[in-house]
Amino acid sequence: MPPEQRREQLLDAAMTVLGGSQLHELSMEAVADAAGVGKPVLYTVFRTRTELVSALLRREHQRGLEQVLAGMPNDLTVAGPTGAYAATISAFLRVVLEKPARWRLILTVPDSAPREYRDDLRRARSSILSQVELLAKAGIALEPQLADLDPVLLGHTMLSFAEMLGRLAVNDPETYPRERLEEFAAAAMRIGRR
Repeated sequence: MPPEQRREQLLDAAMTVLGGSQLHELSMEAVADAAGVGKPVLYTVFRTRTELVSALLRREHQRGLEQVLAGMPNDLTVAGPTGAYAATISAFLRVVLEKPARWRLILTVPDSAPREYRDDLRRARSSILSQVELLAKAGIALEPQLADLDPVLLGHTMLSFAEMLGRLAVNDPETYPRERLEEFAAAAMRIGRR
């Protein structure tokens, strides 16, 4: 198997293992077993667990970032700012629940995560926050009743709210199913319009 294909196979296997365990529980043996290869094959691609975890976190972070950016609205005039935000929350929850292991890594960063990964997440969050702040400014311009809101603080609130709903969805999906979270987000947006 070509090296890049083997690398992806092993990272996919690591994600399979993380579907039922936490990052600190991830072992080289479990990844090799899930990939159907011997540990020597795994160690030819990733020399250490740290190297495997780092590669996994970077890949999943990049994929998650792409999902978030793809789900952000470009035009607030069609659904209006609150409708666009509710639709964005719904799209975000959908991608979170499609890949809960990925989003658990992103939304509930363990202290054991490499510093570089935590730094990458902070930079990505800042980038997303900049986009959300632009949307908040556009929404305030479109809806006069929002004129008293600070767009920077509104952007922080919107992003934090979405992250909180995502954490609830991945950590306790039975108590917080997607429908419940979407209904709450829509109700909160209606209250905010009054």
